[in-house]
Amino acid sequence: MIPGVSRSGATIMGAMIFGVDRKVATEFSFFLAIPTIGSACLYDIYKNFAILSFDDFELILVGVIASFISSLIVIKWLLKFISTHSFASFGYYRIVIGLLILFVSL
Repeated sequence: MIPGVSRSGATIMGAMIFGVDRKVATEFSFFLAIPTIGSACLYDIYKNFAILSFDDFELILVGVIASFISSLIVIKWLLKFISTHSFASFGYYRIVIGLLILFVSL
């Protein structure tokens, strides 16, 4: 892994280099995130199992449902946005932030 390179950005750009449509590349990137995020969640549960309580189950369930619903809304919006806009603004943002972090860290 290269610091500062996002997994989703790398998979989207890699797919686009091979001629895949922007929207399809973005959908593929989201599908690739499922095992990564799922594994991270399972590892976090395993690591913190001793401090989890059944009393917290309802609170955790509400959090899972809320995050699932909000992610569906955001992903739907992003796929619609990607189908009509390019990645140029995101690229410029990454370059500016990267240069700013580099400048601040010197």
